[in-house]
Amino acid sequence: MIPTPPPVQHSGQSRREFLTRTAAMAGAAALVSAAAAKPARPFVAPKAAPRTPLKDGDPIRIGIIGPGGMGTGHCHAFCNFLLKGIENVEVVALADVCDLRWEDAKRAAESATKKKVDTYRDYRQMLERDDIHGVLIATPEHWHSRNAIDAIAAGKDVFCEKPMCLHLDESVELMRVVQANPECVFQVGTQKMQLKKYQEAKKLIEADAIGVPTFSQTSYCRNSMHGEWLYYAIDKRWDPAKNIDWDAWCGSGPKIPWNPEIYARWRRYRDWSTGIIGDLLVHEITPLMMALERVGWPKRVVARGSHLVDKKMENHDQVNIIVEFESGHMMTIAGSTCNEVGVETMIRGHKANLYLADRHCTLRPERLYANDVDPMRVECPDIGNDQDVHRLDWLRCIRSREKPLAGVELGTKVMAVVDMAARSIWEGRAYELDTTTFKARAV
Repeated sequence: MIPTPPPVQHSGQSRREFLTRTAAMAGAAALVSAAAAKPARPFVAPKAAPRTPLKDGDPIRIGIIGPGGMGTGHCHAFCNFLLKGIENVEVVALADVCDLRWEDAKRAAESATKKKVDTYRDYRQMLERDDIHGVLIATPEHWHSRNAIDAIAAGKDVFCEKPMCLHLDESVELMRVVQANPECVFQVGTQKMQLKKYQEAKKLIEADAIGVPTFSQTSYCRNSMHGEWLYYAIDKRWDPAKNIDWDAWCGSGPKIPWNPEIYARWRRYRDWSTGIIGDLLVHEITPLMMALERVGWPKRVVARGSHLVDKKMENHDQVNIIVEFESGHMMTIAGSTCNEVGVETMIRGHKANLYLADRHCTLRPERLYANDVDPMRVECPDIGNDQDVHRLDWLRCIRSREKPLAGVELGTKVMAVVDMAARSIWEGRAYELDTTTFKARAV
């Protein structure tokens, strides 16, 4: 069961009122240090503005915040859905602090829809539009929570790229906002969530087919010759005096001088990303934690990281994490960008074990239970491009108003692991989560 967070308040405001308020908050950033001495205000979850009606047969009209690498990839996928008759979806607006970022996405969307696609420097102006049903967020992770909360307040459904946020407190606020607005369709864009083997594993675990789940393991390991994320190119045309609002990009992070290396490759830097943990490992952790819903919330995390090969990267190129859940279940996680050989994804139980390394879900009994538990293999279909299936699931839920598979509660569970693991690595201490306050502390 997902614990219910402390009660939230609704501010009962319109879309425009909320956007005006957030603009004022952004403009007041210079006063943060002066206000730091004052007691913190309780978080107030905004009440979403009325949702734009969507009739049967109408196109789902999408806005994309952050049409860079992943954002442009999503745009092309939506355009293909339209052109191939898979889903009636139109990308109608793009928002990015860099004018050059939307060039490719704008061409693709206008070619697919035969309509003009509007572009914005300030995403909040895009959110003021009443003709947009859903917003896809593909900004750097330190912007995810703010983008998503503003979009929900503006009455939009949200697809938020992984990791759901950069920090645990941001994910808790976002969870409260989604829970306070249950009519919102919110999905985290984690890969592998649609693979059927994890859903079959969840059914077997909940049916007690493996007995008590004791220990699970997974990994995301890959290698590079010269360092990870260097394939994000630096465009010599970038110029904060002409085509980039650099201060806006920095957002809630440190206000630093223009740095094209950080702008292009922010995943390498501690202030902007948790590196392997949030960018890569979430793809493996999330579906495994979905299958293991029975074991509860992550309770304690200890992690270590190394700089073995890519010594210029601030984040680590090798990480190892141990997670203890409320039930006592233990999960070990390995991540690497300097060796591509990972560990087999599997879930161990007192009576049997589940093997998830290939497309299927295989159950093998423990030796002591060989006469009581039959081995079995659940054959799972090849679903093709699982990212496309994930995108289509969000679009389907926009039409049906169902809840997507990768919701905000699971996203917050995963962020608890990501946040505590990152802090454990940097501080050399274990971290523990209080599931009544949703705060983590060193132990």
